[in-house]
Amino acid sequence: MDSFKALQIKKTDGGQVAEWGQIGLSDLSEGDVVVRVSHTTINYKDGLALTGKAPIVRKWPLVPGIDFAGTVESSEHPDFKAGDDVVLNGWGVGEGHDGGYSQIARVKGDWLIKRPAGFTPAETMAIGTAGYTAMLCVLALERNQIKPGDGPILVTGAAGGVGSVAVSVLAKLGYEVVASTGRSSEEAFLKDLGAASIMDRAELSERGKPLGKERWAGAIDVAGSHTLANALATTKYGGCVAACGLAQGFDLPATVMPFILRGVTLAGVDSVMAPKDKRIEAWSRLAEDLDKAKLAELTVKRSLDDVLEIAPELIAGKVRGRVVLEVA
Repeated sequence: MDSFKALQIKKTDGGQVAEWGQIGLSDLSEGDVVVRVSHTTINYKDGLALTGKAPIVRKWPLVPGIDFAGTVESSEHPDFKAGDDVVLNGWGVGEGHDGGYSQIARVKGDWLIKRPAGFTPAETMAIGTAGYTAMLCVLALERNQIKPGDGPILVTGAAGGVGSVAVSVLAKLGYEVVASTGRSSEEAFLKDLGAASIMDRAELSERGKPLGKERWAGAIDVAGSHTLANALATTKYGGCVAACGLAQGFDLPATVMPFILRGVTLAGVDSVMAPKDKRIEAWSRLAEDLDKAKLAELTVKRSLDDVLEIAPELIAGKVRGRVVLEVA
């Protein structure tokens, strides 16, 4: 394909602008594998990049999109050949390396994995970085010996991408899930995913006490700031909080009290640079522990052409679950 359609974020004197256009392979970042993209998605980080709400973009111009699924067109990497179905999550793609909001992507083969057996390309993007991050958080709880019988698990931002997948997976594994959300209208949706109870995020979003009543055995937090501090302060003795986001803020106004008086563990979860073995483990567990029917319920399909319309809605917290973007 001599030219193909792509979205590029460009720097101007007045800030940044996102524009659709025709580009060629020479316009893309270097890489040893060329992929024809069939599906992508939009994560919180993509929304920040597209709206300019945070300095995500590190290359100008840039094709955004931190996830994609597609088929290898050509490869100079020994692990891949033309015709292979592949998935990419993270590795700085869509930040400092051209990403998935394009009909064609070129990346390093070391960043790719073969599409996991049992998932369609659309399903891998319904999961995307958000769902794969949720699974990494569940694995972090398990590694810290948090079992279903130990008590409830708090999930913040429960109606969002990470949260909705986390609720579904934890419920299927037998955990009692407390879903925190700022959208009371999503109570039925979250309970259908498996949440045992719903709490208003306002209970956690303001400055709290250094140590509160023990409420949950563990938590998965996407918010940071006061929400994370309060989650830690109310986690049971020996519990674990897996932190993977900063939707409320990147600060942590907490004390050492939960750590030194209750032995609480704060487990940081990074999905961007996670090594391939962790990625494969997470995807393997998703194939086992994620209910595909529930995945379908929390997913909507849109055209990639709609992504600029979706981005501000996502940042405003108006998007439920996961959005699969189909590439024409």
